[in-house]
Amino acid sequence: MTVPPWLHEIHPIWLALLATCFTWGVTALGAATVFFFRTIHRKVLDSLLGFAAGVMIAASFWSLLAPAIEMSQQNGGTGWFQAAVGFLAGGAFLAAIDKVLPHLHLGLPKGQAEGIKTQWQRSILLVLAITLHNLPEGLAVGVAFGAIGTEQSVSTLGAAIALAIGIGLQNFPEGMAVSIPLRREGFQRSEAFWAGQASGIVEPIGGLLGALAVQLVTPILPYALAFAAGAMIFVVIEELIPESQQGHNTDLATGFTLVGFVVMMVMDVALG
Repeated sequence: MTVPPWLHEIHPIWLALLATCFTWGVTALGAATVFFFRTIHRKVLDSLLGFAAGVMIAASFWSLLAPAIEMSQQNGGTGWFQAAVGFLAGGAFLAAIDKVLPHLHLGLPKGQAEGIKTQWQRSILLVLAITLHNLPEGLAVGVAFGAIGTEQSVSTLGAAIALAIGIGLQNFPEGMAVSIPLRREGFQRSEAFWAGQASGIVEPIGGLLGALAVQLVTPILPYALAFAAGAMIFVVIEELIPESQQGHNTDLATGFTLVGFVVMMVMDVALG
């Protein structure tokens, strides 16, 4: 599958901004379902969360870790050291934010909120939980686009586009996971929508930071790719998979995790 030639003429940083605005837009699209539904069937939500987990797992390897390892080898490295260090650093970074940022996972009572204890409303804590999901996703897309054209990059524009599409697909249920629960708690539809879409605003911010970092300091590129992968895997294991299993639709959620992995893998191979 070929990429339109005119896209190659746009600077990678602008591409990163456009791509993360797209992923933010899909979050908003998911949040907009609140205008049509007051509730979402638990089986549907678990399926979508499982799909999102599968996409993120596949993206972490195919779009981030594998290029990081290849770059390290091309630069005379071991092929695993930079990837391992970056991956663990990304997980540690998200773990640190998880301990500090007040947030509440989907389906849990307010008393089980994580991070620094606050008196913030349950709605704010739910939004912050999804915001925590979106930060590494924006960073990953930004790093992928920022890598294009750098001296040591093995990444292609097609692979970066595939990553952005994959992240966008799994952002849809994340927008729903904020807006519809807020509607059930008495929020007006418009208020629930704005809260849901606002959780995705960190993606363009993270995207720009990631793209600028690897464009300005190219030696960190393998570390940056692996860092984004580690951050995303942390979110998958710590939040998405447990949330998809809460409704006891374990086989369904697991099946959609496999489907999400395959969809992302196929897109990366076809476009990359």
